[in-house]
Amino acid sequence: MAAPAVEGVAVAALRSVILRVRQAAERSGTLPERVRVVAVSKTKPVSLIRQVYNAGHRCFGENYVQEIIEKAPQLPEDIEWHFIGHLQSNKVKTLLAGVSNLSMFEGVDNEKIANQLDRVVSTLGRNPLKVMVQVNTSGEASKSGVEPSGCVGLAEHIKLHCLNLEFSGLMTIGMPDYTSTPENFQALLNCRREVCKALGMQEEQCELSMGMSGDFELAIEKGSTNVRIGSTIFGPREYAKKQQN
Repeated sequence: MAAPAVEGVAVAALRSVILRVRQAAERSGTLPERVRVVAVSKTKPVSLIRQVYNAGHRCFGENYVQEIIEKAPQLPEDIEWHFIGHLQSNKVKTLLAGVSNLSMFEGVDNEKIANQLDRVVSTLGRNPLKVMVQVNTSGEASKSGVEPSGCVGLAEHIKLHCLNLEFSGLMTIGMPDYTSTPENFQALLNCRREVCKALGMQEEQCELSMGMSGDFELAIEKGSTNVRIGSTIFGPREYAKKQQN
């Protein structure tokens, strides 16, 4: 009888997060509808995701290929799946072939992965895939992501040479405690300004994916349009064994 109680907690937590997102957006002068909440469900069972889906949520995120290709076919097709973080190029086909409703790839961190995504999307005959460039704003050696100085070049490569990809914005991963400093957020804002100038885009057309469970309200106040909320909705992650992308 414990599982339904846990699932009820997740739905209540989702509603609380949506309210907090709305309030943060209003404080920043942003329309709440412009902020997307990605419910990051890694390590969580399909039954729990389904409960949150049944509560009306449609956007979910995963970090591991094996998890998302196992979960996605068991869940409704109108879910907008986001793959978040670094991906090995030899797993691109597995991901794209296994998740027909992958809505966005948040984690292009080099030209090799961009080129591979572009080729596989073309081979599978899929519609262009929305992608975000991952930027390492904190300078941590353990983090994936292009250096801020390289974000313009990578965004230009995607825009000019990857016709099966749709450059949609920039993302950054938080610190080990799932928070970032205002300086990290500002670094991504600076990158957006430079990228939009180089590509001739309006800044409103370039999404910012920053903010996680520990800092999403501050991220929204700084301009984030895409927040990735895991443990605040689903509870602590449960790692039964080491997983790899």
